[in-house]
Amino acid sequence: MTSVRNFKIAMVAGETSGDVLGAGLIAELTRRFPDAEYFGIGGPRMQALGFDVRYEMDRIELIGLGGLFDKLGDILRIRSSLYQTIVKEKPDIFIGIDVPDFNIGLEKKLRKKGVLTVHYVSPTVWAWRGYRIHKIRKAVDHMLTLFPFEKRYYQDKNIPVTCVGHPIADEIPDSDRARARKSLDLDLNETDPLIAVLPGSRGSEVSSLGPIFVEAMRKIHCRYPQVHFILPFATSKVRKIFLKQAGSLEGFPVKFLDGNSRLAMEASNLVLLASGTAALEAALLERPHVVAYKLSPLTWWLFRFLRHVNYYSMSNQLLTEPVVPELMQHDATADNIFEALNRYLENPELGLALELEFRLIRGQLKLNANVQAANAISELLID
Repeated sequence: MTSVRNFKIAMVAGETSGDVLGAGLIAELTRRFPDAEYFGIGGPRMQALGFDVRYEMDRIELIGLGGLFDKLGDILRIRSSLYQTIVKEKPDIFIGIDVPDFNIGLEKKLRKKGVLTVHYVSPTVWAWRGYRIHKIRKAVDHMLTLFPFEKRYYQDKNIPVTCVGHPIADEIPDSDRARARKSLDLDLNETDPLIAVLPGSRGSEVSSLGPIFVEAMRKIHCRYPQVHFILPFATSKVRKIFLKQAGSLEGFPVKFLDGNSRLAMEASNLVLLASGTAALEAALLERPHVVAYKLSPLTWWLFRFLRHVNYYSMSNQLLTEPVVPELMQHDATADNIFEALNRYLENPELGLALELEFRLIRGQLKLNANVQAANAISELLID
């Protein structure tokens, strides 16, 4: 398809995952509209494809409450300035990629000015803070979701929506445990039991979960000396925090990695992880897993007060029957983690059955998200 005219497309991505989605979307839209122009807020991947960066992406990225207090004023000024720029330059469409606290408010104002608005990656409005749906309805001409159940949610709310699938499902190859173990140079047979342990990507997560995970690992080792462990760390800082808490692991059957979390999970039989994207990755890699997490008391109270779901991990949201163990807050103890892992170790057939269910989920999400998103936006542009 060639361009009907030289479309101008404004976009905002506020974090690395959004930069990846934005770059994939730009690449696909450029195939359809070679003369299209792109501008707004994005990262290096988008910029490499000709995206005109008006503000650096990290200026609107927030990390924790400290980040909020330090950067809120600058973020509000950037949003106001970008709004004025977009209204002046009159793009054919605005695409907000994730970062809903920044994008939904901007989309609402732009839509009032007649700008066509799309939001890519649904806020977790279906899970908690459901009152936001009213603002979304006023802000968004079309929602692009990653999961089928999100599409059904927006259809019920009479908001135009397209499910594009999840890019992680597109990225992950067919799972091959033997290949992964060979790539990681693990001196293990394919049948030797291996547990991947992912205590989180942030220092705060590792500080709260690290000691619990280490104790659970020791309990597993005492019961099953033949079990090996593999720990991939997101950063060197996270690795240092974990090792400081772990104490001496001399003689302990564990291998440490810098990065390579997906490969570590693929090589494993079981996964112990902090709740988050890793749970979805484990499901797409078809690996049984146990989810644990701890929040600050105030955040936990707010979440429980405002939530609309009974399960926390995306894997349980996607399963027909939510059976992935979730050990949250006070339930996140070494004893409970041991019991959850032990159930899989004592009953291998449970893990095999779950792997088959995960395979079905992968098929539902592997839709070529970049192409599907570009198709939906193309239809809006040439309508």
